[in-house]
Amino acid sequence: MEPATIVTFIVYLIGMLLIGVISYRLTSNLSDYVLGGRSLGPGVAALSAGASDMSSWLLLGLPGAMYAAGMNQIWIGVGLSIGAYLNWQFVAKRLRSYTEVANDSITVPDYFENRFRDKSKLLRVISALVILVFFTFYTSSGLVGGALLFQESFGMTYNQALLIGAVVIISYTFLGGFLAVSWTDFIQGILMFLALVIVPIVALNKIGGWNETVNKVGSVDPAYLDVMSGMTVISIISLLAWGLGYFGQPHIITRFMALRSVKDVPKARLIGMTWMIVGLFGAIFTGFIGIAYFINEPLIVGNINDSEKVFLLFTDVLFNPWVSGILLAAILSAIMSTIDSQLLVSSSALAEDFYKALLRKDASQQELVWVGRFGVIAIAIVAIILAMQANPANENASSILDLVSYAWGGFGGAFGPIILLSLFWKRMTRNGALLGMIVGAVTVVVWKQLEGGLFDVYEIVPAFILNVIVIIVVSLIDKEPSAEIQEEFDKARAIN
Repeated sequence: MEPATIVTFIVYLIGMLLIGVISYRLTSNLSDYVLGGRSLGPGVAALSAGASDMSSWLLLGLPGAMYAAGMNQIWIGVGLSIGAYLNWQFVAKRLRSYTEVANDSITVPDYFENRFRDKSKLLRVISALVILVFFTFYTSSGLVGGALLFQESFGMTYNQALLIGAVVIISYTFLGGFLAVSWTDFIQGILMFLALVIVPIVALNKIGGWNETVNKVGSVDPAYLDVMSGMTVISIISLLAWGLGYFGQPHIITRFMALRSVKDVPKARLIGMTWMIVGLFGAIFTGFIGIAYFINEPLIVGNINDSEKVFLLFTDVLFNPWVSGILLAAILSAIMSTIDSQLLVSSSALAEDFYKALLRKDASQQELVWVGRFGVIAIAIVAIILAMQANPANENASSILDLVSYAWGGFGGAFGPIILLSLFWKRMTRNGALLGMIVGAVTVVVWKQLEGGLFDVYEIVPAFILNVIVIIVVSLIDKEPSAEIQEEFDKARAIN
């Protein structure tokens, strides 16, 4: 790698760490550390939600899937765009107001417990357990992406690259908490946006325009041009169903909770959706154009792990070393912006939902912040061990997209229906939420192990449907929620 690229890359890393140090000085209690004191403006909230949502799969996984399979992978982008819009439109305002009214809830498990007046702590503990399990897989997918970046860029071994990337991300999340995560996400979101606009445009220009690109891709395999190639009803449903996952992603919906006002939601929605749609199309076209650009030196021959390097190779062959360094920083941004959010939500589950709720009810704010910080390290260590098993050199290693898919389905299936129905249905009960969550989470885990026929549908679909059915049936059988819960529901709704 050129010295200029290395210098640019290092300057970026130092900048992210400085934000962590500054945020450390602004963090005095658990609410600051976990939710930033509900002080995010619409721009920061929107880009932070988008950047923490998209992760390394936007710059590595999705272009890799497009490069390996062609335009039939565009269905993921369609499903995600619809899901994200519906999430901003129907969940953001209500969740922002309800979490404040419900005893100023600062985590998703906290909200569940307060919303249903669950004195048994079961809702809080089981939802925190779901967060820890699925975020560990999700975090490991980001660490795999970071390892691929450092490995490809600096010629390191996979494990060396994995450890260096992990240390950087853990450092600023450990120090600054939510404010560090949100402000670094804001900067990272801008970098990701620019990278996803610049790379496909420059590559397209080098090839000779859109028509030439399409002709070259068609000469490799005409099926690459067909959005229906190899698709069945089940596979299309599975790709579109990614959109269902948005309603249950803790690292995204906490951005709604952290907005300074319900009035900021429309502006945040406009910024967030514009960023997302442009970014998704940029990623899709990067992978598609890669088929034509690397026509004489194919990257994959069926190996999805190699195809996920297509964006990395573009940064190397298309740009001078200074620009290349910035684009590599954008890839690292995508990785860091999701891992830091996941680590933060997981550590808050440990501090607020396990440590305080079960062990030390009278723990001081400072004590809880430090429990959260050490939780970041503990969770990261487990994720690093999982990521080591996903070394692309291993024949059966999971791709980034596979790891993300499992965690995304887990949260969507376990939390999505509960978030939606708790905000819109006054009759929902604690027992309905608890049993629905358990059924949703277990369905994802079990369905993932089955294959063939109907079992090939993405596990989020059956998990979401069964969760909704269980919530409705159990809630209707159960006794009606107390007058206090119903009054609070009306109060939260009135704010909107």
